[in-house]
Amino acid sequence: MVSMLLALVTIWIALELKTDGLFLSPRNLYNLSIQTSAIAVMACGMVFVIVARQIDLSIGSLLAFTGVLTAFAQVRWFDGYPGAAWILSILVGLGAGGAVGVFQGWWVAYRGIPALVVTLAGYLMYRGAAFLVAEGQTIAPLDETYQRLGGGAAGSLGAGPSWVIGALGCVWLVWQVWNTRRERAKYEDDPAPVWLDVVKVVVGAGAILAFVAVMVAYPDRTRQDAEGNAPGMGIGIPVLILILVVAVLSFLAHRTRFGRYVFAYGGNPESALLAGINTRFLLVKIFIMMGILSAIAAVITTARLNAGANSIGQLAELYAISAVVIGGTSLAGGLGSVPGAVVGALIIQSLDNGMVLLDVASAKRQIFIGLVLIAAVWFDVVYTKRQAR
Repeated sequence: MVSMLLALVTIWIALELKTDGLFLSPRNLYNLSIQTSAIAVMACGMVFVIVARQIDLSIGSLLAFTGVLTAFAQVRWFDGYPGAAWILSILVGLGAGGAVGVFQGWWVAYRGIPALVVTLAGYLMYRGAAFLVAEGQTIAPLDETYQRLGGGAAGSLGAGPSWVIGALGCVWLVWQVWNTRRERAKYEDDPAPVWLDVVKVVVGAGAILAFVAVMVAYPDRTRQDAEGNAPGMGIGIPVLILILVVAVLSFLAHRTRFGRYVFAYGGNPESALLAGINTRFLLVKIFIMMGILSAIAAVITTARLNAGANSIGQLAELYAISAVVIGGTSLAGGLGSVPGAVVGALIIQSLDNGMVLLDVASAKRQIFIGLVLIAAVWFDVVYTKRQAR
């Protein structure tokens, strides 16, 4: 994690110098946080998939399908329910994502078809299903309240709530470091030096408060007064959704039986089966979770675009997988980190965002991101070999 954070800081400094101070401006960092949210949400779920030695190539197409279905339900099915249409449409999208997860997980777990084949088929099917639902058209406009979930106009928390969340984040960090020391002492393991934990708290709290300060520094021009003064945007709602996803999935990974079973299965599937774990149902649950998270990413994307279209989510699966690998999840299974996936997503989006600011052509950006993915996988292979020795 430390090496990834250092790499991220290095990338940011280099892009700041290359863009003459534009990259680290409050406006660009706010946009970067919004752009990262959808990919990071899917990357968090992909951690569980890859830790369990599986793969899901369908999430980009599934994002398009659930996004179009959500928009279609909102505009066509529930247009007569003002105030509740956006909530009902989200439930439809989440239900569709979960149903797709059941479908794919059943073929993988109970019929023995490799996840690569099942999800590659899904990559084709769900994009086609999105086209059929939308009839090749863009479905818009969407509910104004729903649009806030995309981080656009009025799609942020404002200064006050953002500082409250920042303070809660600092409190959580202190509790996490203290709880780690307590757990180590409980099992008679040598804790980290006190000075190191103090540095973690100071640096971590400083990073949290700096992030909030930058988000608040970006003025919300939609709410400026007669004199031209505008309040700060604060943390975007998509970022808040991402924080909630990270918190829930981190809890699942480290504090629940489900999380322990996923990592046990990824470490050695045969041993997990002999230990009495229902590995088939475990795989189904992993794909259900991935489907629901894809639907959440679809909500963020369609709300941000104020439209549902079958073209959204292209290459999203590759960006999510790249973020997970860069974030330290081993393709061999059994090892991964949800916060690491978020940092990996931030690295990927920072590179892409910086190259856009530098006016790099789309084709060249894709080549560069592909090279970064190869480098990340190569690093994973080298690291695994060294651990085996």
